[in-house]
Amino acid sequence: MRRLILVAFVLAMNVSAFVAGGYAADKSYQFTGDVKAADAGTMTVEKSAKETWQFEVSKDTKGTPKVGDRVTVYYKMVATEIEGKAGGRGSKK
Repeated sequence: MRRLILVAFVLAMNVSAFVAGGYAADKSYQFTGDVKAADAGTMTVEKSAKETWQFEVSKDTKGTPKVGDRVTVYYKMVATEIEGKAGGRGSKK
């Protein structure tokens, strides 16, 4: 019984360390398609005729794709600004 409690405690400490270290908030996504445009600051990738995304590319971004290359872009969603407006969904008049 003591061993089970010790294992549970160690497991809980490991999970809390990952969460506190930002591990849980570090989720990444990917998008695969053909490069339609690429310059120093942005890259446009087309998955289909209806789905085209534009990505910001920094000097720290790994890889240098060329127009026409098939690429997989790994990215993270980060909010830079949030603006609230009164009367959104859920508000009653």
